[in-house]
Amino acid sequence: MKSFSRHFALAMLAGSFAVAAPVAAHAEEFRAGFVNTDRIFREANAARAAQAKLEQEFSRREKDLVDQGNQLKAASDKFEREGPTLPESQRAARQKQLVEQDRDFQRKRREFQEDLNSRKNEELQQVLERANRVVKQVAEQEKYDVILQEAVYINPKHDITDKVLKALNGATGGGSAAPAGK
Repeated sequence: MKSFSRHFALAMLAGSFAVAAPVAAHAEEFRAGFVNTDRIFREANAARAAQAKLEQEFSRREKDLVDQGNQLKAASDKFEREGPTLPESQRAARQKQLVEQDRDFQRKRREFQEDLNSRKNEELQQVLERANRVVKQVAEQEKYDVILQEAVYINPKHDITDKVLKALNGATGGGSAAPAGK
């Protein structure tokens, strides 16, 4: 039995060397790249255009919310100053009014944030879809086997973000969102 286990171990060791030799030969042909999606979202023309579009779309509502918040704060400060001198019925009525105004303000602020986040996700999804098409195009043209978007560590020589940004900005710079060649 000892002889069998010894032979089995030797056979497994020899087999692993036989498998490792072809893998090592193929490892030199394997090309991997990395794309920094954070940089894409910061530096791509499409991402900047999406941000400007969102700012334009939501600036009026944001200004209205800021104004409403300032008015609420002013009314609250006034109540704090005048509250002790007001009759109980007026104080209770103004306090109730402030609570209702605050509730309305909080609801509007929450709705604004939800709408903004939803639209931001929509816009960023479109940018990401365009970027992924460009990444695929670069990978096919330069014969990459895999392109990673998330990693703990990447050697800078494998970072193709600049190539993708150049291609993406070139593709969106002329008004066309679709990359050429598809």
